[in-house]
Amino acid sequence: MTTSAIPVTRSPFAEPTRRVGGGWIAVFATAWFGIWMAQLTPIQLLLPTQVEHEVSGNWVAKVLAFGIVSGIAGVCALITYPLTGFLSDRTTSRFGRRRPWILAGALIFGLSLVVLGVQTSIIGIGIFWSLAIIGFCVISAAMTATISDQVPVNQRGFVSGWISAPQALGTIAGLELVTTLILTQFFGYLAVGLGVIVLAIPFLLFVPDQALRKEQRPRRAGLVSALQGFWINPIQYPDFGWTLLGRILVNLGNALGTALLLYFLQYGLHESSTLANDNLINLVLVYLVFFIIAAVGCGLLSDRIGRRKVFVYVAAYLQAVAALLLGLVQDYNIAVIGAALLGVGYGCYMAVDQALATQVLPDAHSRGKDLGIMNIATAVPQAFGPLIGALIVLWFAGIATAGQAVPSTNAGESAGFAALFVASGVFAILGGLAMVPIKSVK
Repeated sequence: MTTSAIPVTRSPFAEPTRRVGGGWIAVFATAWFGIWMAQLTPIQLLLPTQVEHEVSGNWVAKVLAFGIVSGIAGVCALITYPLTGFLSDRTTSRFGRRRPWILAGALIFGLSLVVLGVQTSIIGIGIFWSLAIIGFCVISAAMTATISDQVPVNQRGFVSGWISAPQALGTIAGLELVTTLILTQFFGYLAVGLGVIVLAIPFLLFVPDQALRKEQRPRRAGLVSALQGFWINPIQYPDFGWTLLGRILVNLGNALGTALLLYFLQYGLHESSTLANDNLINLVLVYLVFFIIAAVGCGLLSDRIGRRKVFVYVAAYLQAVAALLLGLVQDYNIAVIGAALLGVGYGCYMAVDQALATQVLPDAHSRGKDLGIMNIATAVPQAFGPLIGALIVLWFAGIATAGQAVPSTNAGESAGFAALFVASGVFAILGGLAMVPIKSVK
């Protein structure tokens, strides 16, 4: 297997010019498959089910508890992403700058999930899910930085597609693993926890990571200087700022539209738990097919024609259409159409926007830290999405039933989820508009 992408004599801060081969991409995609399976299977199924079992009360209390747990994990992601990037930029290990952090992240992530599987209190769930998210941020921050380190600009759209395609594959594989094998809570977490560790090993073994010599280490040091480095002035670097804002908005829109999908099927469409689980997998399967095609196809096409922004526009607006459809017509068949549109939109967005992000970084010496900041805009909205979504659902459900002598639970739930999907669409539209002022990338 030929995976080398960097001659050992090249400066670690130079722009890569040598294209990576199929072996490199294969082990890269394999690692991301494990990462996404371990993150998204809990979010979509294991974690909300676990919270439901441990929280007494009606669906409102359960949705809110799930949102709070996710929100706490989001705070951890807010800190971990840029800190990992900063530290990996300065790591002088003989194994390279990124590989030690990939290994550490995989171990923290996987072992935290295993321990999470035996938690029987909401506090324990919150603690170990937060630790799992810390591990997720560490490994994904280091993996993302390898794109800027080793992949030339004219190949980054295609390679970024292989971050995105495994996201869909990992989600459905994890869901099928848990439901088809009828795994218990513990064995579900055990399977995805071990998976993220095992599937990261080929990348660690076969992809060289150029070591940083101590004399090449960036000069900035000390806590104060480090903290100052986490602030990137959007006036001085407007393209970075607009890309960051667009990511926040689009990913928040995506999180609002997907994070409470199981609850929408159960309480918005009033399906039984068994039917809701089955339909969730059906929707994810539809999403999967369109996501993969869009991620790989749009990433490759954007490389070929040398344009990024038009793909990001269209991707954001397709997500908006999908969300608004569900907001206006709450029906399972409409949800299937929405899943297809969302798959195309978010698949295209994830691949092309990742490539675009690598082209607006302020400094080659701090790629890991800057991409860590950029990754906040992906992970934190996804983490806070369930909490924000739960509050939207509860708020509008309350408005819909206010003043009724005999409040209609069904009417309140329908209104709450309709507002949730409309909000999702609005954020996606605003995220697309944030791309307009970017000038350094076509």
